[in-house]
Amino acid sequence: MNILIASSGSGIAQTLGTELSFRGHNLVTLGRSSRPTWSQQHLQLDMTLERNIPVAEQWLQSMADSGDRIDMVIQCAGILHQEEQMPEKSLSNVDSNWLQLNISANLIAHLNLAKAIDPLVRKITPVRWISLSAMVGSISENQLGGWYSYRISKAALNMLIRNMHLEWRRRSPDSIVVALHPGTTDTELSKPFQKNIRDGKLYSPELTGERLTDVVEQLDTEQSGRLLHWDGSTIPF
Repeated sequence: MNILIASSGSGIAQTLGTELSFRGHNLVTLGRSSRPTWSQQHLQLDMTLERNIPVAEQWLQSMADSGDRIDMVIQCAGILHQEEQMPEKSLSNVDSNWLQLNISANLIAHLNLAKAIDPLVRKITPVRWISLSAMVGSISENQLGGWYSYRISKAALNMLIRNMHLEWRRRSPDSIVVALHPGTTDTELSKPFQKNIRDGKLYSPELTGERLTDVVEQLDTEQSGRLLHWDGSTIPF
């Protein structure tokens, strides 16, 4: 398959790219960082900016015109914390600027890239779309509270996935749109919280790459529109 990995500088994107390349897939990348070694073509672009949608759309169309149409998109964009900003523990900690930054990375980057590839989604040219999401974005699974901005933005991403599934299914019944929870992986995103993780629940990047690759290679249309766990099971929205 020809696979686009977006936000290619993230920890999970790196391990996914390594595993997908090892299995023989053709990989191209998009992101703010430089080209990974396993990428055959790279577009350095910030997809949180709406003005970059036409740039990405033209790039995707040019690949399609040359016979290298993208079969699958894996959008890995996301943010949980920054050096001086941790997830909020209470309502009083919620800051609108931090919330907007979470929405920009965890939702808008996915929305803008989806808009760029949307013109290529047709009945005879289905696309598999995977957005990395999180179980904590599931409203029904939320029993602890906290992490307001992250939970809110991931819940919004899950709704985007559901909407895209319904729209693309009418136009392209064989297209698949899913959100995917990778599990807690030993990357920079999880570093500040690893001391609180139960034994056996912090996964190596290599294991996560293998698991997620298994899932995306075996996706079927019955799973479209859902939030999936790293083992392919469904997590309720």
